[in-house]
Amino acid sequence: MADVRQAQRVNAYYQTETVYAGVGKTTDSPGALSHIGLLDTFDPRMLDHQYAAVSTIGYSVAPHILKGATKVTVPLKIGMWGDGWKTLLGRCIGLTTIDSASRPAYLRTDIQTIAIVAEEQLASTWQATLASGVAFNKAELELDFTTNAPATINFDATAYYVVDEATSGARGAARNFAGDFLVGNYSAQTLPSDPATDPIVPNDVTIQYSTGAIDKGLTFDGPAGSYVEIGEKYILGYLITGALDSNFGTAGIYDMTLGANDTIAELEALIDSDTGWTATIVNSADALSTLNLQKGVYKDGSTALMPATMTDWPYAKTVKLTIDNQHIPLPGVATGQDSSKKVLEYADIARGESVITLEVTSTAKDETFYDEMVTGTAMPLVRLDFGANGSIALTNGRIMSRTAGYTAGAEVTETVTMQFYGAGDFTNYSKYAISGDF
Repeated sequence: MADVRQAQRVNAYYQTETVYAGVGKTTDSPGALSHIGLLDTFDPRMLDHQYAAVSTIGYSVAPHILKGATKVTVPLKIGMWGDGWKTLLGRCIGLTTIDSASRPAYLRTDIQTIAIVAEEQLASTWQATLASGVAFNKAELELDFTTNAPATINFDATAYYVVDEATSGARGAARNFAGDFLVGNYSAQTLPSDPATDPIVPNDVTIQYSTGAIDKGLTFDGPAGSYVEIGEKYILGYLITGALDSNFGTAGIYDMTLGANDTIAELEALIDSDTGWTATIVNSADALSTLNLQKGVYKDGSTALMPATMTDWPYAKTVKLTIDNQHIPLPGVATGQDSSKKVLEYADIARGESVITLEVTSTAKDETFYDEMVTGTAMPLVRLDFGANGSIALTNGRIMSRTAGYTAGAEVTETVTMQFYGAGDFTNYSKYAISGDF
């Protein structure tokens, strides 16, 4: 029987990049690889040369075919297994370094990329692939409570370029991409083992929401021109210069997940003890969790509001969270490490508008979401809690559509689609439309 290619013979790993297409362009040296998670869909060699036919009179077919920019896309769908999904989703949202750790705190304006190293067994040899500058144009996180299958993230990803090297011998023997357009030697790197934990399933995830008016919260007063940023995990205190105020919390930061900071009363007392800062509790919010403060950017003297309670989403069936960054490709001529020149569709890339959408299908319980849609009021906060794996907060959501059709002999299924816009009254508060703690 002839030997054929099988998807089960492919393994993929990643390395984060400090700049776009860092690995392979000598900006970042090849370093330690991390496990990418459960591969469902993957093709690091999906190329489009965008050929253009040149017609001329007297010929029945176009006699000249010109090759345009090379476009590299990377279809990538993974199960949420281990820590790989956190880094990939985090770089789609926008990682920031807080408390000496990289965390997806809010939407950023820069492009944050990875390099992917994949290996595929072909008969008695191995084909190694390096894709650099893998940027996440869109991510769709999906949960299906009706099957309890592993939670998945489907990425719409592009890449700067991709190269292959054939290797002989055992799996992981060489992985040295030498003399190509991209160059990277991973032969000294140990391939990571599979994650020890089980994949995340919907039963591991709690979805909560809040509705109606919010009149509780915390008022912040700091030095002249100061402001605070509230994310899913941290509150940051800034001076008018844009620098973190070392007098606020620990080096300008409060971690709201810590036991000493996790209620409004506790946080208010701590801020009152900070030099140059005070806080005032609004409408007896003392015992409420600081994690329920609306995520956003608030100027000196402003109040961050919060819902009085969070409610479990009733009878959820499916959930899909979409982060659509609408990246803008910048075609151009690029020079490879082998001195060759290529016209690349993604010679560079810019982040476009980010649109944050949540779609939840559930067994209909009442008219709560219909009423919210009709009145046009915002849902202050929706949270996806992954337990020990962190959480994602979505702030200031508007219900864009809601359907709950009736079918004879069947339950009423309600589908709600929301978009989120962040909160606050200072600078770019919309960057906290989505905020993560992984």
